[in-house]
Order: sequence, then C-alpha cells, then structure tokens
Amino acid sequence: MRTRLFILQRPRHPLARLALALLGLAVFGALLVFGLIALAVLVAVGGVLMLVRAWRGRHADGNAPDDGSRPADPEVLEGEYVVIRESRHVRHS
Repeated sequence: MRTRLFILQRPRHPLARLALALLGLAVFGALLVFGLIALAVLVAVGGVLMLVRAWRGRHADGNAPDDGSRPADPEVLEGEYVVIRESRHVRHS
C-alpha cells in the first residue's frame, strides 16, 4: 500500500489565485488577532495576580513569612554547608 500526501496545486486562473491569496491573508490575520487577544488576556491575568499578591503581602501581620514559621532573627546569619568526612584528605600541590 502506497501512502499519498495531499498536495494543493495552485490554481491557473489569476482571479482564483488572488482569491486564494486573500483567503490565506484572512486566515493569517485571524490567527494573529487570536494570538494577540490570548496574549492580552494572559498579561491581564498575570497583572491581577501580581497586584493581589502585593496587596496580601502588604497587609500581612508584621514581617512573618507566609509558611507559618517564626520571624527571622536579625542576629542570625543563615547559609548552607556541606559536611566533608575527615577521612578524606585534600592534597595541595
């Protein structure tokens, strides 16, 4: 069994070519407008979410983080570290 691909051949008549070109431009324009509308909706929703989060953060009780833990002590320096086994010797040359 042989698979055939659908190949659209351009029409020979000049008016048919013009109509097909205008149809292609109309489809392209519709897709462009749809994309711009989708982008505008995403930007609007993102902006509203940012405003809501900023408003919630400003009206929170004190400086407490949202995870419910106690506030950070300004005298404590936080950081990450890696424990290196003592049996592992580092050679400096």
